[in-house]
Amino acid sequence: MKNVQKSKNRITRNESFDEAFENAPMLGLIMKMALPCVAAQLVNLLYSIVDRIFIGHIPEIGADALAGVGVCSTIIILVSAFANFVGGGGAPLCSIALGQGRREHAEKILSQGFTLLIVFTVLTAVPVYLLMDPILTAIGASKITLPYARIYLAIYLVGTFFVMVNIGLTPFLNVQGKTRFSMIAVIIGAILNIILDPVLMFGFGMGVAGAAVATVVSQAVSAGYILRFLFRKNTPLHISGSSMKPEGDIVKSTLALGASPFTMTATESLIGFIMNSGLAGFGDIYVSALTIMQSAMQFVSIPLQGFGQGASPVVSYNYGHGNVERVKQAVKIIFIVMTGYNLAMFLFMIFNPEFIAGIYTSDRELISVTGRIIPVFYLGMTIFGLQRACQNIFVALNQAKISIFIALLRKVFLLVPLALILPHFLGVMGIYCSEAIADGTAAVICTILFIWRFPKILKKMRGGEEQKQL
Repeated sequence: MKNVQKSKNRITRNESFDEAFENAPMLGLIMKMALPCVAAQLVNLLYSIVDRIFIGHIPEIGADALAGVGVCSTIIILVSAFANFVGGGGAPLCSIALGQGRREHAEKILSQGFTLLIVFTVLTAVPVYLLMDPILTAIGASKITLPYARIYLAIYLVGTFFVMVNIGLTPFLNVQGKTRFSMIAVIIGAILNIILDPVLMFGFGMGVAGAAVATVVSQAVSAGYILRFLFRKNTPLHISGSSMKPEGDIVKSTLALGASPFTMTATESLIGFIMNSGLAGFGDIYVSALTIMQSAMQFVSIPLQGFGQGASPVVSYNYGHGNVERVKQAVKIIFIVMTGYNLAMFLFMIFNPEFIAGIYTSDRELISVTGRIIPVFYLGMTIFGLQRACQNIFVALNQAKISIFIALLRKVFLLVPLALILPHFLGVMGIYCSEAIADGTAAVICTILFIWRFPKILKKMRGGEEQKQL
């Protein structure tokens, strides 16, 4: 009798969830879905921000330690990119399946996504650990910064699985409307990280190692909270042991759509390799400046990533359900929010460069150097919200090929060649100028692609509606 009652409760929750996605006012629905995700991502931002603020203020060695951790970021980004295969590819497919009424198939996508995360953990953490020193040296670590990079990365890799779970499975919570739950999971870990950082780094004198341990422990707690929820059988969509065995079609579809968010993240690692290597030839202070600017950029990219995580399931569900008007409404809201927030934040940083630099370091020379570079480095980023919006929408609409092109455009086709060529003419500023030129150009091209492609997608959806009516 109890099992029957549980089943009825689960159906009621699912029907309520479907009803909201199909009929709730669009602006209110997106904000209800997105704001907890934004809050979660802002709190999650504290993981790296708090680490770097404390590291940058370590007496005497702060600037060098910050450069060492900045070099590690290139590898950390690459490792975590593999989680985006699952979260960025599987979650939209899961939401589309729910819109089509294929709930069992959606559960298979989630379960097999978890299997992929386990595989990716082994394939990334082990090789990186074994080849750590040559990799760190190749991406810009000097004799001075290598010891700090080595100790931080060695400890961080222990928690690779926890990072994979947090990045790869959180989107599946959002797909089923559990945005508040994902926010709580992140907040628990972030608060723990804020507490442990000063205690381990300064109280126990662990320095950079303490920052890494604090991050791993915090990520583990958040991951445990998420897994406990997703393995419960009364969760609307849960990980099922019987569905974890990989099926060719599901894995192929997940990897195909996930290739775009994977490429977007992985190419950040490639850019880190190119730019850190180039800057190291001009001095460690320029590597530190890049670390500060990339950290400050997260105040823009991370909240927008959270907004995309919350809004994308709404687009995907209604795309699967064939509701053209609701897809158009959602897309309009996504564009307004993403481009507006992106523009306002980067203009603020361009006009307050030394204030931004001072958050991360007390070294006056580093603040001065970073302050001169920020207006140039961030110039193209002012309109980059256009690409962020296009990228999120194309993935939500299951447009795998065009999403991959957009992911490759800015970093591989534009930024890498520019970062290699411009320093020959402009010196160290050529590396920073390459970012501005690539960002602005990519944003314009992506917007043109969207204007051309989106009406075709809507036309195809209308054709599907007519078929259903016949």
